[in-house]
Amino acid sequence: MKRPDFPCDQSLLAMFGTTLMLALSTAAHGENWTEFRGPGGQGHSTATHLPTEWSDRDNVAWETDVPGAGWSSPVVVDGRIYLTSAVENGGGLSLRALAFNAADGQSLWDVEVFPVNEPTRIHKKNSPASPTPIFEDGKLYVHFGHDGTACLDASSGSVIWKQESLHYAPVHGNGGSPIIVGDKLIFSIDAASDPFVVALDKKTGQVIWKTPRNVEVKRTFSFSTPLAIEVNGKTQVVSPGSGAVISYDPETGAEIWRCDYDEGYSVVPRPVYAHGLVYVCSGFNQAKLYAIRSDGQGDVTESHVAWVYSKTVPKESSPIVVDDLLYFNDDKGVATCLDAKTGDVQWQERLAPGGYSASPIYADGHLYFQNGEGVATVIRPGRKFDKVAENEIGEPGLASYGVADGALFLRTESKLFRIAGNP
Repeated sequence: MKRPDFPCDQSLLAMFGTTLMLALSTAAHGENWTEFRGPGGQGHSTATHLPTEWSDRDNVAWETDVPGAGWSSPVVVDGRIYLTSAVENGGGLSLRALAFNAADGQSLWDVEVFPVNEPTRIHKKNSPASPTPIFEDGKLYVHFGHDGTACLDASSGSVIWKQESLHYAPVHGNGGSPIIVGDKLIFSIDAASDPFVVALDKKTGQVIWKTPRNVEVKRTFSFSTPLAIEVNGKTQVVSPGSGAVISYDPETGAEIWRCDYDEGYSVVPRPVYAHGLVYVCSGFNQAKLYAIRSDGQGDVTESHVAWVYSKTVPKESSPIVVDDLLYFNDDKGVATCLDAKTGDVQWQERLAPGGYSASPIYADGHLYFQNGEGVATVIRPGRKFDKVAENEIGEPGLASYGVADGALFLRTESKLFRIAGNP
C-alpha cells in the first residue's frame, strides 16, 4: 500500500533541526558555569571525571594566550569560555570581552566594550577587569566597575546596551561581580564615599533601583559579590559591604535585615548559604566569619548571629559549604574546616605555601584550592584532613576556576588552561 504524501514545511524542518542540535549540544556539555563561583554562586559543580593530578604538561588538554590583564574568572557555557580583559592602548586601556572555544582554546571573538583614556590607579593585586561576567539566555553581561557595565550577544560579541551613568570614585579599582535576579542585574558599588547597591534592567541597562548603604564606617570601600538566597519562599539579595552585611528585597531594593561587624572594610569574599545560615567574612583588618540566621528583620546584630569564628579567616577568597561542613583558607594558605551548624573546628592544616586569593570549588567529590603561584591542593571533604594531590601549573594567577565538561578552566597571568584527564 502506498503511503499518502503530505506537504513538507521546510521552515518547520529547519526549526526542528535547530532545536534538536541545541538540545544535543546542551546534553553533551552538561552543566554550565555561568557566573563567579558557578551556578548558584556557591562554588559547586556537578561535573564528573575531573582530574585530581596535573602539571604544566600532564592532563593539560590545551593552553592559550590571553591578551591584556584581568582577574575575571572563566565562565563556561555550551562549549564556549568567556572572559574580560584590559589591553594597554597607548596611555589608556581597551576594556574587552573575549570568547574562546572550550574544545581547543581557539579565539572566537574579541570585542572592545569600553575605551578608557585615563585609567585610575588600582591595587597591585587588582586589575581593570577583575569582575567575572555572567551568562543568561544567550546574553553575556560584563562589568568593569566605575568604567561601566554592558550586555553583549554571546554568540557574536556585539554590544546590546551599555550603562555608563553610575559615576563614583573607586578605591583600589574594581572587584565585585554582578548577579542576575529575575529581570534585574544587581551589583554593589562600595567606593570612596556614598556606597550603594544598584539594580539594572537586564534588557536595557537602565537603573531600576539604587539603595544607599547607610552604614557609618571610616573606610567605605569593599569588593564583594552579592548572593541571592531563598528564605521562606522569598528571594533575598545578601550583599556584604564595609561595616555590615545587608539583605535586600530584589524587587524594590528595600533593606530586609542587616548585621554589623564594626569597622570591617575592603570586604572581598562572596557569602555562602546553607542550613538557614549566611556565612560572611568581615574583611580587613581582623577578619571574622559570621554565621547569621537569614529569617530576621531589621538590625539582627544582637539577635540572629548563630556563631562567630575569628582565626585564619580569609580576606580575599570565599568560603564553601559541603554537607554539614564549612571550609575556607586564609590569605597565607591555612585551610580550616568547621562544623557549619556550630562553628566547632574539625581540622586546620597548611596548604601549599604562597598567597591565596582564588575561591575554592567543590566538584566530583573533591575540594580544589588554588594559590597565587599556580599550585593547587586537592582534598577530600570530611571531618579529617585528607589530601589527595598537590599540582603545579607553572603560571601565577589570582582567578578562580571555571568547571564544565569534565574539565577545569584556569586563567593565569597570561594564559588560559583546560585541565582534563582521560575521558
